[in-house]
Amino acid sequence: MEIIREHDLGRVRLLLEEFPVVALLGARQVGKTTLAGQLAAAYSEPVVWFDLEDPADVARLEDPGLELRPREGLVVLDEIHRLPDIFQLLRVLADRPGPPARFLVLGSASPELLRQTSESLAGRVAFHELDGFGLAEVGDLERLWLRGGFPRSYLARSEPASRRWRDGFMRTLLARDLPELGSTVPSATLRRFWAMLAHWHGQIWNGAEFARAFGVSHATVRRYLDLLTSVFVVRQLQPWFENISKRQVRSPKVYIGDSGILHALLGLTSRTDVVSHPKVGASWEGFVIQQIVHLLRASPERCFHWSTHTGAELDLLVMDGARRYGFEVKRSEAPRLTRSMHSALETLNLERLDVVHAGTKRYRLADQIRALPAAELADTLGPLPGN
Repeated sequence: MEIIREHDLGRVRLLLEEFPVVALLGARQVGKTTLAGQLAAAYSEPVVWFDLEDPADVARLEDPGLELRPREGLVVLDEIHRLPDIFQLLRVLADRPGPPARFLVLGSASPELLRQTSESLAGRVAFHELDGFGLAEVGDLERLWLRGGFPRSYLARSEPASRRWRDGFMRTLLARDLPELGSTVPSATLRRFWAMLAHWHGQIWNGAEFARAFGVSHATVRRYLDLLTSVFVVRQLQPWFENISKRQVRSPKVYIGDSGILHALLGLTSRTDVVSHPKVGASWEGFVIQQIVHLLRASPERCFHWSTHTGAELDLLVMDGARRYGFEVKRSEAPRLTRSMHSALETLNLERLDVVHAGTKRYRLADQIRALPAAELADTLGPLPGN
């Protein structure tokens, strides 16, 4: 079963018209190669593909200038992080008049990692991050929550098959992929850290707590956190703070990047396990926030959480120019208005506050505050202007 991601396809096509190099980034197995294949199949000019995990293709690029310079149309370089030295050549090829070829590079490392080796492409490259399946592509909300958005996990023929795929994904990431990206942290240490993060999912990052648990410095555990973030398996939701009278939290919230991976890390194998686990509320919160961001197509730089030391908080704040939109997530059928919601609406000067819940009814809680069923998110939210 092939699911077409229309928005992502359209976005990558647009970027290829505007930039000589486009980097399509995302976690391993999230569907980058499939998306690039769909784009290539409909491309109006010649397409040549290099898979840098294939020894034959690596051999073809032994002298990359000789192989790439005469190319026209679209050149796809899959797993680009395996050949970082090629960025200098891409700069030269991108600066040719025309240019005769456009380059679509696929990688499992974040823009931050790639920028370390692609500074010479400044102004020539655009980045597009591909997430897992979302409610814009698939309609089964509960299945998406329980299994997560990785295509092979979501589409697996059974729950046990989905769980086996996720277990294998985690083993491969720790044992092979991270060392290939230059990580020297032992895989067993990162596995323990990842599992501890799963129990911390949806909470404010506390480096001191993690440093004590691992017997290392704050800087070391922060490096572990940033490493897992850089390969898209952990998300950090940055804090929003401004000059108001209330003391505000200034540390990020941390989330496992995929709800299915979270459930695997917590050892949960069925829906019953998930809904009876103490982290069910945090799991639901992280999943719904991810779906909102996905539907709005909001970049990480526009998404925040907000908390004060007196207890007022907002799960998600999305900035759209001068407009601010707030979202609270509740795993209940009929959420009620709270003082915290009023505080967030007034203090942050929100255009609107949506309280997204697990029930079936949409209703007004107060002026500019509405209760919105999670099942209606895809029909209610759309891309922000410019996205």
